[in-house]
Amino acid sequence: MPGFVLLVRPRGDGDDVRGIGYTVSKKVGNAVTRNRMKRRLRALCRAALPESGIAGADHVLIGRPGGNDILFAELGEQLDSALARAANKLATKAL
Repeated sequence: MPGFVLLVRPRGDGDDVRGIGYTVSKKVGNAVTRNRMKRRLRALCRAALPESGIAGADHVLIGRPGGNDILFAELGEQLDSALARAANKLATKAL
């Protein structure tokens, strides 16, 4: 995704809690820019993870340069798409 990278790893501990982590490197910009990106990522996850997140897995969002320039609604669509692809990938691995 242009605004972020999503990494998902099942924990395998039997707990259905969805873990979440955020990281934005200094390559993205100064502290103000990085903090804004993290706030946007947190808001996206609050909206999307309860319905679309993978139960019992850790989710990590890595902010990319230019992610703050993308509309929030478009980032939400990208996150939904990324979560669906991750769920499909994990489902095929389970088979």
